[in-house]
Amino acid sequence: MSIALGRIALGCDHGGYPLKARILKEIEGAGGIAVDCGTHDTCSVDYPDFARKVGEAIIGGQADRGILLCGSGVGISIAANKMPGIRAGVCHDIYSAHQGVEHDDMNVLCLGSRIVGEEVAVELVRAFLGARYTGEERHARRLGKVLQIEADAMAGVFGK
Repeated sequence: MSIALGRIALGCDHGGYPLKARILKEIEGAGGIAVDCGTHDTCSVDYPDFARKVGEAIIGGQADRGILLCGSGVGISIAANKMPGIRAGVCHDIYSAHQGVEHDDMNVLCLGSRIVGEEVAVELVRAFLGARYTGEERHARRLGKVLQIEADAMAGVFGK
């Protein structure tokens, strides 16, 4: 599967930092434009700050998709999913990395650098960036329901 060219926002905390350089190299080597949202070293930082930066880059149109890295992938995914329009998924297998895009229109791939090795991470990035949302009726219907949940939450209609 070939990597789709485009602008890819990449962010990580200190736990994800060791994997970041390899992912940047993969994106740029394929002709993509990496939008580096930090962090820039292994000093302890808070993952929500970098999830926010990547989400803002996507929402603001500076990036088409995003990749987030932390130790497990879980915390940074939770933070990213708090932002409207962001559909982030933790994927540690090839099938989920492409199926999340094809069926669910996932726009942020979250990886745990303490869970997957460097070469597996590269394959996951390739699967994610090479995938396209199918827009099939059943997927569009389900995505519409997800977007309605988001809209209802933003409108404050839950719990009333």
